[in-house]
Amino acid sequence: MNFLERLKRDLTGDSGARFVLVNNFEVERAWAAGEPKLPGAGIAFAGATVNRMEEMGVLLAGEDDAVVLKAPMDPQFAAYLSSLGAAAGRTVWAENSEPERTVTEDALVSPRLLDELRALNDGRTYLMPLGISAAEEALAEATGLPLAGAPARVCKAVNGKIFSRELVDATGLTAVPGQICRTVGELRGALFGQLAGGGRVVVKESLGVSGRGMVVVEDERGAARLLRLIERRGEQAAADLVVESWIERTQDLNYQFVISRDGAVRFETVKAAVLRGGVHQGHRFPVELPGAAMDRLLEAVETIGKALYAEGYFGMVGVDAMLAPDGTLYPCLEINARFNMSTYQNRIAERFIPEGRHAIAATIGLRPARTHTFGEVAEALGELVFDGPGRDGVLVNNFATLNAAASGEGDFHGRIYAICIAGSAEAALGLRQEAERRLRALTEVGAA
Repeated sequence: MNFLERLKRDLTGDSGARFVLVNNFEVERAWAAGEPKLPGAGIAFAGATVNRMEEMGVLLAGEDDAVVLKAPMDPQFAAYLSSLGAAAGRTVWAENSEPERTVTEDALVSPRLLDELRALNDGRTYLMPLGISAAEEALAEATGLPLAGAPARVCKAVNGKIFSRELVDATGLTAVPGQICRTVGELRGALFGQLAGGGRVVVKESLGVSGRGMVVVEDERGAARLLRLIERRGEQAAADLVVESWIERTQDLNYQFVISRDGAVRFETVKAAVLRGGVHQGHRFPVELPGAAMDRLLEAVETIGKALYAEGYFGMVGVDAMLAPDGTLYPCLEINARFNMSTYQNRIAERFIPEGRHAIAATIGLRPARTHTFGEVAEALGELVFDGPGRDGVLVNNFATLNAAASGEGDFHGRIYAICIAGSAEAALGLRQEAERRLRALTEVGAA
C-alpha cells in the first residue's frame, strides 16, 4: 500500500477513496488573521509565488484523484512528468484566478470549476487540502464534497506555538528553556529571565510561520529595544508569544506522522536540513539518526499524536525538531497539523528513490528578467534532468513558481523546486549545486 492509499485509509476508512487535492500553501495566512504580531515581524507572504506552489500536488495524486490548480500546467512540464509516470491524476483549474489569491479562494469564485467538483461527488470523493481554514470549509459546502480532515477551528488551535509549548510542558518531552507570554506585561520578565541564562533568545508569534513572525534578541540592549516598541500597546494587551533560549544544533529535523479518524498514530518519515556555508540548501532523505535519538523521536510521535487526537485533530502532522551538539533531542519545537513540503515528496520517494539512493529536496531561488518555458529550463539543465528510476538527476517537482511573479516590468523573484537524486548524499548535493549554477546562467542570459 503506497503513501496515498495509507493516507486515504487513515482519514476516510477507504484506501480506494478519491482525493481532490487543494494545495493551499501557507494556510497560516488565514489562521494568523487578526492575531497579535511582533513589531516589524508580522507574517509577510510571497503572494503570487507561494500560491503557485499548489502545482506540487500533481506529483502526489493517484490515478483516480484530481488536483485543483490556479491555471493549466505548462504543456512541456506536463509532458515531462507524464513521461516519468509521475503525474497520475487529472488536473482541474480555476477559470477566475488572481495571483494574490490562494487556490481555494480562486476556486470559490470560479463557477465552472465548482460545477466540475460537484460532478465528482459520488460518496467516495473527499476534499484533501494542505490545511483547513474557513475558506476550505466554504469550498466543501459549495461543492458538497466532505473534507478529509478536522474542523478549521481545531486545525488553527493546534498549529499555535503556544499549543506546542504547552503540550511539551504537560507531557514531559524534552523542552527548550522558555515560557509563554499571553500578555505584553509578561514579556519583560520572560526576556530578561532567559537572557540571564546566557546566549541569545528567540521570541516567536504563536501563529508565525516558516521563520517569519519571530525576533532573535542578542542581548539586553536588543531586549530593551523590542520592549520599547511592544509595550506601547499596554501591559494587558494580548501578546501570544513564546520566548525561548536559542539552542545551537547539529541537525534540524522535520518528521511526519498521521493520526487516523479513530486515533491510531502512524509514523511516516524524517528529513534533515542541509546547510552549506550557513546557507540552507534543502532537506535530505533518508536520514539515519543515532539509535537513542530515533527511539526518542518515535516516542514523541506517540505522545504528540495522542495529545492532538484528544483535541479533536486527525490528519497529517509535521513536527520540527533538532539534535543538539551534546546529543540531546528536542523532539517538538513546532507542530504543523497539516501537509508540509515533505508530504509532497512522499510519492516521489516511493517511485524514484529506492533503498540505497539519496535525495535532496531543493528550492532554487532565481531572478529572471522574463518568463521561461519548461523546455528552456530542461535545456539549461541538460543531462542533469532526471529521466527515470535508477538514474542520477534533477526532478523538477514545481515549475509554475518560476514565472508566477512576472509582471512584464523588469526582473522578478522566481523559484524552481526540485528533487536531486543520486547514489550518495554528497552526490545529490553536488547535483543541486550544479543545477543552480545552470539555472542562474539561464536567467542571467535572459537578463542580457
